[in-house]
Amino acid sequence: MARMLIFGLGYCASHIAARLGAAGWRVAATGTQGNLRFDDGDGVLAAIAGASHVLSSVPPGDADPVLARYGEALRTSGKWLGYLSSTGVYGDTGGAYADETAPTGTGRRSARADADAHWLHLGAHVFRLPGIYGPGRSALDRVAQGKARRIDLPGQVFSRVHVADIVSGVIAALDAPAGAYNLADDLPCSQNRVIEEACRLLDTAPPPLQSLAEAGLSPQALAFYSENRRIANGKAKRVLGWCPQYPTYREGLRALIATTRPSIASAAPDAASSDQR
Repeated sequence: MARMLIFGLGYCASHIAARLGAAGWRVAATGTQGNLRFDDGDGVLAAIAGASHVLSSVPPGDADPVLARYGEALRTSGKWLGYLSSTGVYGDTGGAYADETAPTGTGRRSARADADAHWLHLGAHVFRLPGIYGPGRSALDRVAQGKARRIDLPGQVFSRVHVADIVSGVIAALDAPAGAYNLADDLPCSQNRVIEEACRLLDTAPPPLQSLAEAGLSPQALAFYSENRRIANGKAKRVLGWCPQYPTYREGLRALIATTRPSIASAAPDAASSDQR
């Protein structure tokens, strides 16, 4: 029986676990929603030994905690290894496309780039992910909660991917060569276009254009806007036979509005809070 061990049962990994479980896999995981404690060394080592596949979705701090504690066991395990990384490893490209041959480690996410490189060295399948959206985590939710912003930055673009397409990409790689794979949709564009489409679907006026200074963004959000890049997905299509179910944000948001409108409506701000946006 195929057995997957997942380090860190977060947003993406929980969707992957659900799909594998529905297909008859046995899935064990660390994290608050998992059945293993990360610091239970004996239990985790036994799970590694009993797994046919191991996937990590744990982001690094100063270093990758999974590799720091269990890297040697993974290196010698002979298992299929996977790692959910970030397209942030490419840094700022000035809006140009980055494929898997582009340099890494030049951007603000140096710890992520180091972890990405170490997993590749172990022979892992490394999935580089851009902005992730899906149920409960999309521009629709931000608009409904009055948290959406449109920033006046002409020429700023980024890529994104629906969580369902991450799941299908990981599953397609279960029988594919190891290496780095960008999983991104087919239409890099500005965040403003995504927010405007979400507003159209919710039949609400888009928020006003603001400068970065006027928006009062958190340091994390400001860092996001400091980089500008498009992500090329040709390798995943060519090698994995992967094709995104949601090739642009339009299809993705339409699917989400069809399935989550009641929860979005209940989260929408009332008239008073709308006036204060």
